[in-house]
Amino acid sequence: MGRGKVVLQRIENKISRQVTFAKRRNGLLKKAYELSILCDAQVAVVLFSHAGRLYQFSSSSNMLKTLERYQRYIFASQDAVVPTSDEMQNNYLEYMELKARVEVLQHSQRNLLGEDLAPLNTSELDQLESQVGKTLRQIRSRKTQVLLDELCDLKRKEQMLEDANLILKRKLDEMEVDAAPPPPPQQQQLPWQSDRGVPVPYHALPQPDHFFQALECNPSLQPAFRCMDVNQPPAWMA
Repeated sequence: MGRGKVVLQRIENKISRQVTFAKRRNGLLKKAYELSILCDAQVAVVLFSHAGRLYQFSSSSNMLKTLERYQRYIFASQDAVVPTSDEMQNNYLEYMELKARVEVLQHSQRNLLGEDLAPLNTSELDQLESQVGKTLRQIRSRKTQVLLDELCDLKRKEQMLEDANLILKRKLDEMEVDAAPPPPPQQQQLPWQSDRGVPVPYHALPQPDHFFQALECNPSLQPAFRCMDVNQPPAWMA
């Protein structure tokens, strides 16, 4: 036999009311827990008994975060009220004004690109030419500045590379000096030897100043000659 239909009204019996509250409270908290697990939902349940006792459940670690989220949602819903007819009219006028400005800007852009120039008169063409020239000068000025900045940067890098190259060259020279073998001892060069050890002729040797001395000569002396008989033998042979 099935259970009878429960009449939804206040239970007059105090004990029965407390028992029913405890059972259904546990069932409600269990259902909230199952809903948060199965559906990955953020659930928060707050209960106050007839005696004023608090019972709560929160799927998150902090109940206050869930309540703050609830309050933000409620306040945002209250702020999103339906605008009145006057506000809608003002919004429509603002929309039409913005639309007209967008069309003017698009038309001006096409003119700058050289398109749709047929409807323009002489003054408008002169104004457009002046605007294009001013824009071109600004572009060239900016391009020149960028090139100068890049040139300065390249010069700075070149100077850094030259400094690094000079340091490496010095280190290489020091390494070559350290690795070079010591020079052989020089032999004493003799006067009759050249730089290559080849004998030098005697007449090419340097002579001291006192090597040759002038002989004194008496001009009063006269040479004497004595006649000798070739047929007569010398005295030492007699």
